[in-house]
Amino acid sequence: MTWWGTRNNVSPRLRLEVEAMRATFGNTFKLVVPQFGLLHWEGEVELNLATLESPHHKVKIVYPNEYPNRPAEAYVLRPRIYSEKHQYEDGQLCLFNPKDGTQYGWNPSKSTAVTVAAWAVQWLYAYYTWRSTGDWPGIEERVDPNTPLPPRRR
Repeated sequence: MTWWGTRNNVSPRLRLEVEAMRATFGNTFKLVVPQFGLLHWEGEVELNLATLESPHHKVKIVYPNEYPNRPAEAYVLRPRIYSEKHQYEDGQLCLFNPKDGTQYGWNPSKSTAVTVAAWAVQWLYAYYTWRSTGDWPGIEERVDPNTPLPPRRR
């Protein structure tokens, strides 16, 4: 059985996730329960940036099988965005530094899909700031290019 239970017997954790996403984002994100594949949220986020041709961005928040011990993953589905900074090769956004620990990074007992969705929106603003200024806002850590990528989803 998966962490979220079944369609007929939903886990308390998923109930909390749904309540938190609805309280924070209203109907912006919809929960997708696929017959095959991973449970995820999809939503249309509107950025308040006058420089964008279109402010609308479709964001996907995916729950890995090991959730909440492993954080949900965020992707921008539309428009197509590629960044050589803070984005993995498969498109997953790099949202936090695991070295920051549970105080500032992912905390399995407190963090939810709301955390990841909010980080994804912040990432989008940082991305567009970087594109226009050449500087990524915030503190960056230099990473050894030989560092292995996180394991791929199945």
